Amino acid sequence: MKVLIAGGGTAGHVFPALALARRLADDHGAEVTFAGTATGQEATLVPAAGFPFVEVEAKPFVRKVSVRALRAPITALGSVRRSRPFVRDADVVVGMGGFVSVPAVLAASRMHRPVVLHEQNAVPGLANRALARMARVVALSFPEAASTFPRRARTVVTGNPIREAIAAVPAERDSLATMARKELELEEHRRTVVVFGGSQGALHVDRAAVGACRILRDRGDLQVLLLTGPAHHDAMVRGLPRDGSLVVRTLPFLDRMELAYAVADLVVARAGAATVAEVTACGLPAVFIPYPYATARHQEANARAVQRAGGATVLLDDQLTPEELADRIDALIGHEERLRAMAALSAAWGRPDAAKRLAEVVVEAAGGAR
Repeated sequence: MKVLIAGGGTAGHVFPALALARRLADDHGAEVTFAGTATGQEATLVPAAGFPFVEVEAKPFVRKVSVRALRAPITALGSVRRSRPFVRDADVVVGMGGFVSVPAVLAASRMHRPVVLHEQNAVPGLANRALARMARVVALSFPEAASTFPRRARTVVTGNPIREAIAAVPAERDSLATMARKELELEEHRRTVVVFGGSQGALHVDRAAVGACRILRDRGDLQVLLLTGPAHHDAMVRGLPRDGSLVVRTLPFLDRMELAYAVADLVVARAGAATVAEVTACGLPAVFIPYPYATARHQEANARAVQRAGGATVLLDDQLTPEELADRIDALIGHEERLRAMAALSAAWGRPDAAKRLAEVVVEAAGGAR
């Protein structure tokens, strides 16, 4: 079976696609090829993972009237035409969302190849909503997304695929936590709060976290791991308290996020789809701070879904202050019973086997190919 996976742009889109590809290859013996742009992170991450990569030209949707908008249909038709050779060889095409997936999915529809779409967020993106009628099945990470698609679209909830190393955290938590304390210089008998805003960081979250650390400086039972993003690291370090008993460790980036998840008692983070999937798969309670400018406020919808399940609290960006964040951390980290209940509900909502489930959906769709 030959599978073409189309999508990319950010690491949050690429990593789920790679997790799916690994399951397709290892469990089903599939030959997997990726289609993406030369400027997205897929151009480096996919070859590094050992999968073939073909370049397509894809442009973001233009929502305002302009010369660029008038040219967009011509550009799109050219991209679809250039996608035909590698779509022709595929038994099934998987669109992982976003504008990057559009040319390959349109080409697949025209060439009568089965299409599977995957939607990461609780509020579906424009590309997947536009392409849904062409798909045999739309796989969802959030059940709430189903109502947004056309009634005739077949939807199934699979979850959002995560990296194998992170999916293994619940089973290997003790050994990974021991490794994390050693490598990250954390102490064994303190509660650990892990704060991050994504691979590039989130300046507002970082500043609030630094301020919260100053407020909590005398907490001898607490330690904070702050992943700032490369651009903000030095400035954040300068703002941290120099006295007190609170332990704070900062890094610009952590490649092995499974270590952070394994040692965490509480996560403070944005609510991107990949983050929500990883945090819940690891069964961690969270304070989600949705990015306020996400399209259609989809991060808030992601966070609210886990909040309704009982696994997280939500702190809106315009309410985020050092004082409010310190209060949230104090209210949760000091109440072991509540924290344990949130962890259990987070784990119950999470889908660590999402890659396996989605791979099975893709194989089923390919079964009627050609």
